[in-house]
Amino acid sequence: MELVSPSAFIYTYLRSPLSPLTFGASPPLSIENPTAALAGLFLIHYANRAVLSPLRTPSRSKSHVIVVLAGIVFNVVNGPLLGAYLSSPEGLSYLTGAYQRPRFWFGVLMWAAGFVGNIIHDEILLNIRRKKQAEDAKNSPEQITQEKKKGEHYAIPHGLLYEYISYPNYFCEWIEWLGFALAASPLPSFESWGAFLTTITPPFLFFVAEVFTMVPRAVRGHQWYHSKFPDYPKKRKAVVPFIF
Repeated sequence: MELVSPSAFIYTYLRSPLSPLTFGASPPLSIENPTAALAGLFLIHYANRAVLSPLRTPSRSKSHVIVVLAGIVFNVVNGPLLGAYLSSPEGLSYLTGAYQRPRFWFGVLMWAAGFVGNIIHDEILLNIRRKKQAEDAKNSPEQITQEKKKGEHYAIPHGLLYEYISYPNYFCEWIEWLGFALAASPLPSFESWGAFLTTITPPFLFFVAEVFTMVPRAVRGHQWYHSKFPDYPKKRKAVVPFIF
């Protein structure tokens, strides 16, 4: 379901009605063009998320078909919106001279920090599963069958931001896409809801949508951890260190 987003992004970046290619101009693919650099960041994220992450994941819990369909719908909308924005006259105009603006590089650094943090904290979870697989390799078939009857193997993750929140991978992804939005587009207006809705750009809309869709999952997961593990750290927040 993650592959939908980069596929749709590439197509609209190059072929949308607003793309320079549509009018016979050369595609904005040079690294000297900030929109190409941002497109590269977007595709790097999804190369990790849609290709590398599944390959390095030892096992996954079963997902309901509704979760998969919801993910596909989200990506079908998000990928084209960002691709069309970055190659649109509005995006190209705003990002002209962006390499000379400190805010652009601050946003890129935020993106990089969130991207690396996301991978590191995912690896902590994956190591729990790898440890379980290593233990299963030493057990007899009868022991493995008994373990499977008990359900998936779960443990309390520790290390880095896991000492402060239950879902640092979510938090790092928010940092990643907030940085992307700061680099790619102007801030929306906060004078009123109407002004906000009419000035928010696709990069900030992506960030807001991620927060609103992931917060409920983080809260439910945080509550599940507390119900599953009586010794779960009481001071650990759900998704924002020290706050929430």
